[in-house]
This record gives sequence, C-alpha cells and structure tokens, in this order.
Amino acid sequence: MSEELQIDHIAEAVLAQIVGLRGADFDTVERIKSELIGMCEGENGSRARDALETIKRGELLEVQWEIEEVLEATAPQPAEAPEPEPEPEPEPEEEDPNRPLTAADLVAVYDDPTTGILLHRTKKGDRWFLTQVDPMSGQPRTMPLHPEDVKQIKVQLEGSPYWILGA
Repeated sequence: MSEELQIDHIAEAVLAQIVGLRGADFDTVERIKSELIGMCEGENGSRARDALETIKRGELLEVQWEIEEVLEATAPQPAEAPEPEPEPEPEPEEEDPNRPLTAADLVAVYDDPTTGILLHRTKKGDRWFLTQVDPMSGQPRTMPLHPEDVKQIKVQLEGSPYWILGA
C-alpha cells in the first residue's frame, strides 16, 4: 500500500471515530476516546495526531474538547533536560581599605565612664580609635590613633580596671 493511501486510510479512520463522537453518550465517548488514544499511540501515531489536529478545527466545541483530551493524553513526553551546572560561588569581594568604618567594624577594648574615654579597635586589621566627649559641644567625638599613640596609651592605662576582657 502506498504511503499516500495509508495516510488517507488513517485520516478516514480518525474521521469515522469523530463522527461517532458527535452526540454520543458518556460511555460511548469514553470508548471512542480510548480507541483514538490507541490509534495515536500506535505505529502511525503521528499521522493520527495530525489528522485529529486538522479535524478538530471544524468541529463543535464539545467535540473539540474531547479531541484535545486525546491529544493531551498522547502528547510526546519532552526529554528530560540535564540538570544545570551549579553556578560558581562568587568570590568574596575584597574590602576597600579606604571605605568609611561603621560601628559594626569596631570592637570596644577600653571603657572608662569616669573620664569618658572609650578605646576601639577594628575587627580586621589593627587600627585604633579614641572616643571622648568634646568639652565645647558636649557630643562624643571619635578620632583615629597613630600606632605610637596606641603604645603610649597602653602603657599609661596598664592595670586599669576599665579594660574590656576578651576584646
């Protein structure tokens, strides 16, 4: 049998099933849909699906819905996509050494409430800061300390009870 005749035969068989689908009761509809599914899953399934697609356009809405169910039930399953490779973790950005420091960047190491002196050290690195009340404004003022000043202050405040343990 030539391929063209075979295509016509498949289209005729599908059309015959659709004609039977029009106005059929529920049990008949389910039987016809099962037969159409069998045709779509058979040897010439793609041709049967093509015929259903073509016939569907001219049918009543209720019949179109039944044809859609058959087409959905016999739709080829998409091949599973391979799992995407995990994205590489971004490298931690190096901190700008010139960015302004925040309170979160500092650790208090000395707090003397009697004199109002508060010493801070950076969490990273070894920079020191002194905070004390400005006598003119009455507001606390923080200033950086030079390494020589830090050594001198440590000697002056040695043995003071106001050093913060663990800092």
